[in-house]
Amino acid sequence: MINVDRTSRTGCLGLAVAALGACVAVLSWAPLARVSIDGGFEQQHRDLSVLWIDLPLVALGGALVPLAAWLIVVRTVGRAVPALVAAAAAGALAVWGLTSWWEPYQRPEFPYVDTGLARTAPGA
Repeated sequence: MINVDRTSRTGCLGLAVAALGACVAVLSWAPLARVSIDGGFEQQHRDLSVLWIDLPLVALGGALVPLAAWLIVVRTVGRAVPALVAAAAAGALAVWGLTSWWEPYQRPEFPYVDTGLARTAPGA
């Protein structure tokens, strides 16, 4: 049987918290970014920059926010259970902030509809 000390277990648990945070952040971000990937009506809203700009930032933030809370609590308290609670709370707040703040850019659905506003000059 392999003898693993307490610091190794705590470190592995911290890495698991970071991986779980990244997965949860990406999975909660994906439905919001769906319209930018599939394009909507006639692919007018297609913007694949969300895959190489937003996706890495969301995954990185989802990994680092819970990990930072985990590290702060482990360093101050020295126990894993309060650190897990703090990491879960920080991750939940970060995901809530992400889903309430971030919206992909969406152009108007039918940008070429004539509203009649262009004909405001006299005699037109």
